[in-house]
Amino acid sequence: MDTLVPLLVPLSIWSALGDFFNTIMTPIYWAVSGLLVLFHTMWAPLLGPDSGWTWALSIVCLTIIIRIILIPLFVRQIHSSRKMQMLQPKIRELQKKYGHDRERLGQETMKLYREENANPMASCLPLLLQSPIFIGLYRVLDGASRINPETGQPTAHGYWLEKNPDLLQSLNQSTVFGARLADKFWPVEHWSSVQTVAAVMIVIMTATMFYTQLQLTRKNMPKEALEGPLAQQQKMMLYLFPLIFVFMGVNIPIGVLFYWVTSQLWTMGQQFYVIKRNPMPNTEAYEIWEAKQKRKAEHHPHPDATGNGRQVSTQTAGTTTLNSNPTNGNGSSSGNGATPAANRPARQQPKRQTRSQRRN
Repeated sequence: MDTLVPLLVPLSIWSALGDFFNTIMTPIYWAVSGLLVLFHTMWAPLLGPDSGWTWALSIVCLTIIIRIILIPLFVRQIHSSRKMQMLQPKIRELQKKYGHDRERLGQETMKLYREENANPMASCLPLLLQSPIFIGLYRVLDGASRINPETGQPTAHGYWLEKNPDLLQSLNQSTVFGARLADKFWPVEHWSSVQTVAAVMIVIMTATMFYTQLQLTRKNMPKEALEGPLAQQQKMMLYLFPLIFVFMGVNIPIGVLFYWVTSQLWTMGQQFYVIKRNPMPNTEAYEIWEAKQKRKAEHHPHPDATGNGRQVSTQTAGTTTLNSNPTNGNGSSSGNGATPAANRPARQQPKRQTRSQRRN
């Protein structure tokens, strides 16, 4: 009995952590299930309440709502990433100066972050905030795919699905291209439409993630940020993250893959917009943007920049000085040898005479 006491203590801790996790996740289950039911109600009249596309589009709409809410965090992430990239030369100087003293290097680096108001963790914030939503959606769909042996019904996570067992059963049985949204790629008993749909979505998910990161590192990063150990780590993560998501994807329900593919496509679109409209200075994307702005200025010059045939005068010491190359009314310079109108003496009007003076 005494030997079981050390084992019971960790089990009690794990139980307490599980209860705490469920307490935190319950509102997320409630929100995810509520949004799913809301969008299902919107799409059901068009596609049918039991159609897999009704549920798939509900998941897509849920994803879009989440990403719209996270736009301010995405903007903050962009600013934080740019600030960290601009600090790389200073960080390398600190590494050269204090490379032999790790403790001093860490202190000086944190001091630099405080002075520049930079936060290295801010770039991870949107991903961290998405994680509970991802876990909540995974648990909702994973529960819908599992049949409780006692009740013979799918397991419900979230108040709105618990309240509507018919909708839960519909989600459990809904299919897209012959594959249930609650099914997973793994385990593979025999190749079927489930494996085909899941494999296609996993490829799309990893390809969009790889392309987004590749565009970011090649076009929207300064050359200084592409050198050194940090750049090598980023290059490793460029190839490592897609592999991680491949191994994760085979154990994710197809419904959750709809969420993740939509999220990655949204991220790719956001990244494309940022690189095209607001590129990082000293990058390839910025050079392309700057050249485009110059061409636009050449084809559409500002009216005041060309003069539009108007003379430009400046006041110097109380004297009016005209442009050395005056133009005539149609914008061309007067090249006929005549005195330009601007240099001719002003014509004097005759004095006004009275009637008696005109008679004389």
